[in-house]
Amino acid sequence: MAEAELGLELPSDFKELVRRYGVGNFCDYLFTHPMRSLIDSNLELLEANRLDRVEYPSWYRYPLYPEPGGLLLWGATSSGDRLCWLTGGHPDSWPVVVWNPRDPEFLPQDVGVVEFIEAGVSGRTELFFDEDEEDKTAWFEPYRELAEVYVRLADGEFTYLDRLRILREALAPTANRGSVETLDGHRQDHFAATEALWNVTYETMYGHQIRIAFPPDDEDKVRIKIMAAVESMGCRVLSASRADGAPVWVVGTT
Repeated sequence: MAEAELGLELPSDFKELVRRYGVGNFCDYLFTHPMRSLIDSNLELLEANRLDRVEYPSWYRYPLYPEPGGLLLWGATSSGDRLCWLTGGHPDSWPVVVWNPRDPEFLPQDVGVVEFIEAGVSGRTELFFDEDEEDKTAWFEPYRELAEVYVRLADGEFTYLDRLRILREALAPTANRGSVETLDGHRQDHFAATEALWNVTYETMYGHQIRIAFPPDDEDKVRIKIMAAVESMGCRVLSASRADGAPVWVVGTT
């Protein structure tokens, strides 16, 4: 149906990718668009760039779908890059183009979608993982609605690594989702609570805090688990809020 609406046959590797994995993200970085929304996503992209293409034509190295040989959007990254095919010729020969709208910059990759993703998740390119990232374990997460809470903490007597160990034990079993340490000693550790299907970041990089994303119905369970874990970590909760800053939970309750 998506192909009929687009008036184009899509690359076979992308269709197999969607059939096997569905809609979701790779390593919390690369997000695929649903097949059913490709036509709307691309028409919105065309409209969003309509005026700039007239005023700043030098910014646009390629035409945009539905123009012949135009870029066709199929995904995005958490850095704000648009992931496109450069259409023209047989669909299985369409290369990926990474479009950074902030510069603007277009980076043709000379590979298809699956090879592009495989190079990133395997670590052959620095697409998903920084060079200094400690853990480069790849994963895929199907799309689901998540709430997110930021829990800001006062420091305790334990070291950061001891606090991280206690937190992961409290939420066990867990799986690594990558870690980074800056030159000045600040850390950011990502992991998943695999049975609960919660995504967790513990860090001092942007303040001492726990960030946790979870299905909205789990909020009471999350609050109880996190408050108990923080007490075991020897820390004190300063505040708990949504990503937009709205306060949640009553600090000090379990």
